[in-house]
Amino acid sequence: MENAHNSTAASGMGSKEFTLLVALLMSITAISIDALLPALGIIGNELGAVTANQPQLLISMLFLGLALGQLVCGPLSDSLGRRPILFGGFALYLVGTIVCYQADSLELLMLGRFIQGLGVAGPYISAISLVRDLYHGAQMARIMSLVMMIFVLVPAIAPTLGQAIMFVSDWRGIFEMYLVYAACLIVWIGWRLKETLPKSNRIPFTQKGFYEGFKEVVTNRITASYTICMGLFFGSFIGYLNSSQQIFQVQFKTGNLFALYFGLLALVLGFSSLINSRIVEKHGAKYIAFRAICVVVITSIAFFALHAVVTISLWMFLIYAAILFFCFGLLFGNVNSLAMEPMGHVAGIASAVIGSVSSIMSMSIGTVIGQMYNNTLMPISGGFVIMGTLALCLMYWAEKGRVEEVNEI
Repeated sequence: MENAHNSTAASGMGSKEFTLLVALLMSITAISIDALLPALGIIGNELGAVTANQPQLLISMLFLGLALGQLVCGPLSDSLGRRPILFGGFALYLVGTIVCYQADSLELLMLGRFIQGLGVAGPYISAISLVRDLYHGAQMARIMSLVMMIFVLVPAIAPTLGQAIMFVSDWRGIFEMYLVYAACLIVWIGWRLKETLPKSNRIPFTQKGFYEGFKEVVTNRITASYTICMGLFFGSFIGYLNSSQQIFQVQFKTGNLFALYFGLLALVLGFSSLINSRIVEKHGAKYIAFRAICVVVITSIAFFALHAVVTISLWMFLIYAAILFFCFGLLFGNVNSLAMEPMGHVAGIASAVIGSVSSIMSMSIGTVIGQMYNNTLMPISGGFVIMGTLALCLMYWAEKGRVEEVNEI
């Protein structure tokens, strides 16, 4: 109780308020992606997209900005403190949002989305660091569990929010909502959140330190392998995310129900994440992740083959997608923790490098898969087969020489 009280005093707010703030900081990435999904087709028509798949790049550009921004925000957050990175990130995000709001071409809108991505890297990196600064052990696990419970609700409601805005406005209204959302968080942080990283605990940012941390990540077999694993299967997921509006609204003609279906699948992922938090200590991250990837690959092979037998209907796709999303909930946190396991001595830089490298990989893979969309689900399911198989091979290679852990698989 004393530790919790000290943490509360250090942050300037109670634990409930702090947990909600951290969850909303993490959620700005999800809401910046998912709320715009229902508008992609309309944006493409209004701004003269060359192909039906081109508006997907509005999602990829935000991921690219986030990937590059993490490399800078991670080390600077450990050097300058959390508040300067939060305010700097939000300032960039506001600039990007204004560029998007005023854009009269798809190219300018993509530039704005890239700047938004650079900006959200600040809150995204700082959110986890804030928890790490104030809580440890069981208290940290409890806070992060509460944060994730709130966080998983955002992808479920964000498309509905975007759809609702478009009932009373055009697609630019979504960017107005982004401006209000960011402004409220800026005021909240400025008014209530104290700096959580004391000057005595800050790590000076040097090129040598960054280079050595980067080298440590890419030359460690375990960390490098699991980082690539993340890039591979998350790339397949982004391929689905990029294509989701076309899959639901064009291929299956669900109209405004797109937001409902998308949200329900997001809840499946959240439910799976909750189950994982209950079973991971008993079974281990590697045991669970390996089996989840196996299910993804086997299910995707079956679904890909199904295209040759029948015409895929909405209910078939929803069953397949629900299985995938359940597996994602068992994969994302576990593979990240496996990548970070050997990096405790350089955790700050390692986290930034792992996040950035895997994000650049996944953005590239997801963009390619999304641009291959041809009004069938074969590119999506084929992507999961190929990337999932490669990830399985990397998991085996990562554990080469660690016989006792391989036997657990």
